[in-house]
Amino acid sequence: MKTAIIYKSTHHGNTKKIAEAMAKTLEADLIDLTDANHDIINEYDLIGFGSGIYYFRPHKKLRKFVESMDNVKSKKAFTFITSGNGKPNKWLNEKLSDKGFEVMDEFYCKGFDSYGPLKLVGGHNKGKPDEEDLKNAKNFANSLLK
Repeated sequence: MKTAIIYKSTHHGNTKKIAEAMAKTLEADLIDLTDANHDIINEYDLIGFGSGIYYFRPHKKLRKFVESMDNVKSKKAFTFITSGNGKPNKWLNEKLSDKGFEVMDEFYCKGFDSYGPLKLVGGHNKGKPDEEDLKNAKNFANSLLK
């Protein structure tokens, strides 16, 4: 199964660390959203979409990318997020499903967060994602292969 991971990672590189761990496990092409275009969607059977969470939503550039995609058929997807609170985000899964993707699963973990007002207190979740989070990301990726 030809796999790609499209991600947007800013600030501390939390999402990039998770994307790299998954890409290695899945032998996937790793694509920074800056380098992504809609045509590449057709080249892959399974596509991961990942971002940090900003005020309860994925990065605005990932939202725009997903919203402007054409509908697909017979494409599988998975999602992953890093966030200060470590909670899943339904927006991305719902939008991909609306576009015709079969969303297989989602992964989320806490990430170092110094966005917005958290900057004033030095952020929280320093050191996240850590080795345990990266191990969990690899295990998640392995589960997609089954």
